[in-house]
Amino acid sequence: MKAVIALDGRAGEELAARLRDVDVDVRGVVPAGRPAEAAHDALSSPEAAELLAELSRADLLLVACRADIVTSELVGACDRWGVRIIPLCASGSERRFASSLGLVPRAIDDAVEDVLASGVAQLPAPRERGRVLAVWGAHGAPGRTTLAIEVACALAASGRRAALVDADTHAPSVALATGLADEGPGFAAACRQAERGALSVTELNRISVDLGDVDVLTGLNRPGRWPELSASRVIAALDACREWADDVVVDVAAPLEADEEIVSDLVDGPRRNAATRATLEAADHILAVVAADPVGVARFVRTWPDLRAAVGATPVRVVVNKTRAGALGIDARGQIRRTLERYAGIREVSFVPWDAKGTDAAMLAARPVAHIAPRSAIAAAARRLVDEALTDAPATGVDPGRAVRRRRLARTA
Repeated sequence: MKAVIALDGRAGEELAARLRDVDVDVRGVVPAGRPAEAAHDALSSPEAAELLAELSRADLLLVACRADIVTSELVGACDRWGVRIIPLCASGSERRFASSLGLVPRAIDDAVEDVLASGVAQLPAPRERGRVLAVWGAHGAPGRTTLAIEVACALAASGRRAALVDADTHAPSVALATGLADEGPGFAAACRQAERGALSVTELNRISVDLGDVDVLTGLNRPGRWPELSASRVIAALDACREWADDVVVDVAAPLEADEEIVSDLVDGPRRNAATRATLEAADHILAVVAADPVGVARFVRTWPDLRAAVGATPVRVVVNKTRAGALGIDARGQIRRTLERYAGIREVSFVPWDAKGTDAAMLAARPVAHIAPRSAIAAAARRLVDEALTDAPATGVDPGRAVRRRRLARTA
């Protein structure tokens, strides 16, 4: 068992000595406020970055429990890393503050006994590596980005830590659709860091932006920068993202062609579709989006063999988006089911209905449909898709009470 102690004065060293006597691996003893400072700004000093790295590998954080020490940023970091906080309280106000966070207050003298008696049993299970969900669709506008955003929001609402990545090298639009600034480094920076082996959870937290409960790595702010998303970089970055989130939803471009070398004089030169193919190769599950109109279905059927050849045995869930009778007539769903089964051999299909009012409201506000119109048929369909097709992920030891404690802390801090 690994522990970090954050206490002022001799109390920290004395507690560390007692824990080492019972075979606890004490990774560091720091002043009480140091973890909160590091969580607030990991780049403030090399010591702050080193402390966060040790904390991310620890099982326990024993810390003096005051509002200026146990901050919302620190609690959020511990939640992400699965680190159990043991609040060490010296007064009634500190005990009340710990209780308001859903933590069990402990006296310093009882800390060792608490670690031995219940620490191992209450530690979260080792976190499984997250999974990568690629969202792909044929040419046109089948709604890949919209579906990727709504699926990520639905996964986050179910209690999982969800991340959204824009890896589209032709028309990146996640930032535009959600009102996020795309001047930051985003996924391109993650790819550069991954190539150097420097992409950590701390770095991903720094370069990502928040979209409610979803962490977002925005895409290229100029499509001409596509050479930055090489295949090796993308695979390395997505591998690092598995340590960061339970579910990494990746929006990719439509083209799948791999023969771009015929127009390049460089044998190992950059390939614009490399990011898409690398994401599909790394994905654990793929959502293939079909536009519910005759042109969209025809394009999808023609591209389906190329997708199957590119992904091999990776599970693919076909999602028919913008379903409506106006474009297909009576029994639109039945017509699409029969067409996909006859011409592509696809039997399992999910449907997302067309909701012009909900999508227009979301576009006007530059927010996800789930945030602007949670009762929209689109948001409901995304939740249903998560429940029916994306619930086979391994357990991650996520404590469902953490979100509640985080909200309480935000109100009291």
